[in-house]
Amino acid sequence: MGSGQSPEALMEQVQAQLQQAYAEELIETLRGKCFDKCVTKPGSSLSSGESSCVSRCVDRYIEAMGIISRSLFSQQR
Repeated sequence: MGSGQSPEALMEQVQAQLQQAYAEELIETLRGKCFDKCVTKPGSSLSSGESSCVSRCVDRYIEAMGIISRSLFSQQR
C-alpha cells in the first residue's frame, strides 16, 4: 500500500470524502432547484414568501430523497 494506512483507515477516509461530495452535490441541487424556482427577483435578502417557498421546496426534496432511499434499500433486501 505504501501509504502506511490500514485498510480500515483508508476506507474511513474514502467514506468521509464521499459524504462531503454528496453534501456538496445536495446543496448545489437544492440551490438550483429551489432558489431558481422561488427567488424571482434576487436582492440582498429574501422576502417572506421567497423564504417560505425555499423552505417548503427543501423540505419536499429531502422528504422525496428519504422515500427514494428507503425504497432502494428495501429492494436490495
